[in-house]
Amino acid sequence: MRIDRNFVNGRFIAPASDDRISVRNPATGAIVAEVAAASDAQAIEAVEAATIAQKAWRKLPSAERAAHLHKLAAALTDCAPAIGAALALESGKSVADATNEAVYAGQIARYHAEWARRIEGEVIPSDTPDENLVLHREPIGVVACLIPFNYPVYTLMRKVAPALIAGNTVVVRPSNNTPTSAFEIAKAVERAGLPAGVVNILAMQHATAEVLCTHPAVGMITLTGSVNAGRKVLDYCKTNIAKPSLELGGKTPAIIEPDADLEKAARELVASKTTHCGQLCTAIERVYVHDSVHDRFVALLREHMSNVKSGDRVTNPAHMGPLVNSAARASIHAMVERAVAQGATLETGGAIPAGDGFFYPATLLSNCRQDMEIVQEETFGPVLPVVRYHTLDEALAMANDHQFGLSSVLYTENYRAAMKIANGIEAGELYVNRTPADPYQGFHAGWKRSGLGGDDGKHGMLEFTQTRLVVMKY
Repeated sequence: MRIDRNFVNGRFIAPASDDRISVRNPATGAIVAEVAAASDAQAIEAVEAATIAQKAWRKLPSAERAAHLHKLAAALTDCAPAIGAALALESGKSVADATNEAVYAGQIARYHAEWARRIEGEVIPSDTPDENLVLHREPIGVVACLIPFNYPVYTLMRKVAPALIAGNTVVVRPSNNTPTSAFEIAKAVERAGLPAGVVNILAMQHATAEVLCTHPAVGMITLTGSVNAGRKVLDYCKTNIAKPSLELGGKTPAIIEPDADLEKAARELVASKTTHCGQLCTAIERVYVHDSVHDRFVALLREHMSNVKSGDRVTNPAHMGPLVNSAARASIHAMVERAVAQGATLETGGAIPAGDGFFYPATLLSNCRQDMEIVQEETFGPVLPVVRYHTLDEALAMANDHQFGLSSVLYTENYRAAMKIANGIEAGELYVNRTPADPYQGFHAGWKRSGLGGDDGKHGMLEFTQTRLVVMKY
C-alpha cells in the first residue's frame, strides 16, 4: 500500500503526526493508500513558503513564467502513466481515461503558458487635460485551490496553470477521496524544476483547511464543489476579504424539440449521464421532451440506459464505474425512491446491486414533474428524470425555474428555437445539438447558485488578477 507525504516548498515533508487519510478504491471498497494529513503548522508553513516564493515569481518576466509552465506541461505528459494509474485506483476510472486526464492537464498548462504575452492592461481617456489613466493587471498573491474528487487532475491544473501564469503562487488541497493523483502531480512539479514554494500540495482534514483558507496571506480561494462547500468558502473569505472563485452545483437541463435527431440525442444524453457514473457538474440532470416525441424519446432513453453495464473499469473499461462512496450511493437511491413515491415511473435501474464497490445502475424516471426533488436537486449520479412539455416557451420557463444555472443543452434543427433559448436560458453555457465538454479556451461560469467567477480561457485567467489604476499628470 502506498503512503504519500505532503509537498511543501519544493520537497516532500515528513508527517507531523500519525494522522492518516485512508483512500479507498470505490470499485472494490478496499483501502488502497494512506496519505499523511497535514497539521495546522504545515498548512501555515506552506502559505508562508508560497508568500516568499510569490515575491520573486511575480517579478519574473511573464515569458519566463511561461517557460516554467511549458516544462511542467512536458513533465505532466511524461508522468501521465503514473498519474493515471494513481487516479484510476482512487476514482474508479479506467486506466485509459485517467491517463488521458493527465495528458489533458498538460494541454491546459500549455494553453495558459501562451497567455504570457497577452495579459494586458488598458489606457483610458481622462477628463483632465495632460493626464493619462493606466490600468494595470497584477497578481493577487497566494491562492488556495480546493479540488474536487470527480476530475481531480484536470481541475487541479485548470486552477493552478492560470494562477501561475498571472504571477500568483498556490497552495492546493486535493479531495480526501482522490489525493494520491495530486501527489503524482507534485512529482511532476518537482521534475519540472519549478521554484520552491510556487506550488504546494497538501492533504488535510477540514479543520486544517480552515486554517489554510483563513491565513492572512491568502488573497484568493478557488473551489470546485458543492453549494454547501461554497458557503463555507465564503465564510473563510470574510476573514481576509479574500476573493472567491466558485464553481458549485449544476442541474443541466436538456430540451428536446420535435425536429431533433432523437437517436443522436438519446445516445449522447445517456453517455453524458453515465460517464464517470454521472459525477460531472455539467452532466445532463433533467430532460424536457416535447409532447409529440415524448414516448418515442423515452423508449430510446430506456433502451440505451438498459444497455449500460456497471463494473470495475480497471478490468472492464467499457463499463460504467462506481460512485465515490457508499454515502453518495445511499443518498442517490433515497432520492430515486422518493421520486417513485411522488408519482414518477421507474423505467429502468433504481436498485442497489449486490457485491463490492459503490455501484449504482443507470436509472431512468419518466412522468416527473417540475416540483419534484429529483428535478430540483442535483443527484450527481446516473439518474435521469424526464418531464413532458407542450411549447418551447414552457420548456424554457421550466429550465429556468431552478436554483442552478451552470450549463444547458438544446437539441433542435430550428435556428429560431436555438436563438430563443440562446437568448433566454439562465445559465452560463448553452450547448446546441451536443452535450457539455467545457472547452478550456471558453469560459465556464455559473449563474445563480452555480457559482461566482469562473474558469477557462481569457476570462478564467483574469480571475487570478487584480487591477491597479495609475493616474499620471504630465
